[in-house]
Amino acid sequence: MTITLSTPDASDPINQALAQAFLKLVQVVAALRNPDGGCPWDLEQTHETLKPYLIEEAYEVIDAIDNEKSKLADELGDVLLQVMLHSQIGTEANTFGIQNVLELVSEKLIRRHPHVFADDTATNTKEVLQNWEMRKQKELAIGKSILDGVPRGMPALLRAQRIGDKAARVGFEWNTTAEVRDKVIEEVQEFLTEALKPEIAQERLEDEFGDILFSLTQLARRMGLNSEDMLQRSADKFTRRFKKVEERAQPSMKEYTLEQLDKIWDEVKREGF
Repeated sequence: MTITLSTPDASDPINQALAQAFLKLVQVVAALRNPDGGCPWDLEQTHETLKPYLIEEAYEVIDAIDNEKSKLADELGDVLLQVMLHSQIGTEANTFGIQNVLELVSEKLIRRHPHVFADDTATNTKEVLQNWEMRKQKELAIGKSILDGVPRGMPALLRAQRIGDKAARVGFEWNTTAEVRDKVIEEVQEFLTEALKPEIAQERLEDEFGDILFSLTQLARRMGLNSEDMLQRSADKFTRRFKKVEERAQPSMKEYTLEQLDKIWDEVKREGF
């Protein structure tokens, strides 16, 4: 069934409340950037200086999802603020505004979901993702790659997983998970072979180790795992157990042998930390 979008009913109280809340935010951000009485910090910001804040706010959203969902609405608001600040800066430079941002994302969603808003069909998530990438390819300028949309500034594991995911959507993928597993084993063996050589260039060693991580990430992707999340969880687990060892190895861990510390570690592990 094709879904047809209708013009929002301006008399609907819910729509009115939503419009008022959004317009209030637009006004607040504009006031912060007003040279006549605005906030000095906000007035100093540019698209470039705001980059680290957008990344930080995005990670705080992820942290809220993982640990404290009661804070999620608040953290999402902080991400929205970053969007509004960039849009206000664009408005001041006469390059774009929040209306452009809203219209562009709506048009993109409609264009890339013809199975919802037009006559195309997609019976499962795999087909949806494949069609999405095919349409993105058609929209790309000549000489552009579908992988150009994966930011190089992303965390390395997350970037590797997204690269593999995008390549797979257009058919560049192993046939079976077993083949990916074999690739992981192959990369590990290549790394160990190089590592055991009497003389090995550091660059070569780094290259081989990077191949292990990349292939492991693709195996995780095939198995429905998120490499970034899994490594975060492992780091959290190690940190939690290490802190317990610190607590028990008094007055200082430096006064214990490695064997003694391993014994404490095993105790902590058995206790479920």
